[in-house]
Amino acid sequence: MRRVVVTGLGALSSYGQGVDTLWSNLLQNNSVLEPIPGHWDDYANYRSRVISPLPDFDYLASGFKRYELRSYDRVAMNAIVAAREAIEHAGFNLSLTRPKINGFSIDGQDPTRAGVYFGTGVGGVNSFIDNILHHYCYEPIKSIATHYGADEQYQNLHADLNRMVHPKRVDHFAVPRFMPNAPAAAVGIKMGTQGPAQNFSLACASGTAAIGRGYQDVRSGSVDLAITGGVEFLRDPAGSMFRGFDLAGTLMSGDDLPMDALNRPFDRKRSGFLFSEGGAASLILEEYEHAVARGAPIIAEICAYAETFDAHSIMSIEESGSQIRRLIQCVTADAGLSPADIDYVNAHGTGTTLNDEIESAAIESTFGNNVLVNSTKALLGHTIGASGAFEALVSVLSIAHQTTHCCRNLDEPIRDLNFVRTQDNHTIETAYSQSFAFGGHNCALLFARS
Repeated sequence: MRRVVVTGLGALSSYGQGVDTLWSNLLQNNSVLEPIPGHWDDYANYRSRVISPLPDFDYLASGFKRYELRSYDRVAMNAIVAAREAIEHAGFNLSLTRPKINGFSIDGQDPTRAGVYFGTGVGGVNSFIDNILHHYCYEPIKSIATHYGADEQYQNLHADLNRMVHPKRVDHFAVPRFMPNAPAAAVGIKMGTQGPAQNFSLACASGTAAIGRGYQDVRSGSVDLAITGGVEFLRDPAGSMFRGFDLAGTLMSGDDLPMDALNRPFDRKRSGFLFSEGGAASLILEEYEHAVARGAPIIAEICAYAETFDAHSIMSIEESGSQIRRLIQCVTADAGLSPADIDYVNAHGTGTTLNDEIESAAIESTFGNNVLVNSTKALLGHTIGASGAFEALVSVLSIAHQTTHCCRNLDEPIRDLNFVRTQDNHTIETAYSQSFAFGGHNCALLFARS
């Protein structure tokens, strides 16, 4: 089997665009939070009242054409933004070889030996919601206004109906905007790759699975270059996605703590996860000799990937943690290591009561109490399908910089683990990143210093 290395990174997060922006904010223990939009209260009562917003991005200024903004949901465009940064960070030059579609080619790379592997939990759900709202709302509201005219009773009804956020036109690109494979397809089209272009949808483990499958294809010789990552965009005008998680009781809440203290994975006062509007993270994976031949920067080596499945519940984690422990054993064995050889664990760490308890017990029983442990969700919140890709990226950066970020708001740890609670330098030769998902999917990656 061939060696696989990480040569490029890209990110679009709640902090803004760029890996440097992401990393510096993580090391400064920053988190981006705001109250939910006021108009959401027109539609429901919410247990949780806080989100982590994704800033608006100027796609036109970054080189997108207006027809691309019509063709793609923001989830696909965000995947392109992160992938392009990662490709250029890896030392590749992009040439505009297909100007009619604003499409690039990667200089010096055989396109048939390059693949795209992206994960997303729900894809272009924003476009889907817009299309449904127009379909159900626009004509009925227009009909009421036209038919009843100035009648005071119906004017009041019309005013109530107009509080329903709905687009004024149907989107002719609705289907390609919300189809699940759109992010991987969009990246492949934009970058001119002609190897596999695959999308992975394993809920919160989607990004991890995408990176893992890209790694397997490079390792086996199917491709030499894999553009991998995870992406999510969960902003919708009425807060329906947020409400779904809120009704499930998975989001952080409480009146006894300030807003910026509610998100606290692995803490005794945890109450759920911070809902993030999403983001995108991308890692460029290459066969080692391929990277060396072109003088690429080698940031880390990816050594193993594994998946297990709980076969237990569509929503709840399996309480014994047996498949998490098996996942750890599978990944370390595939790399020819033991759990004792691992220096750092980037945990799934959602902040939900049951998940943190089971995960921390599995970490303690397999890795012991000395391995460094943190949760990137303690700062970014939960970016759903992008979360595993962000956490893989953070694992790679932690190896590269020999430091990692703190567990924010971790005042009373639920278990005697070596949680990162102060900003220090560490010896990090190996890093393990794991993700769990609704449905029972468990995925993990192992990285090493190259």
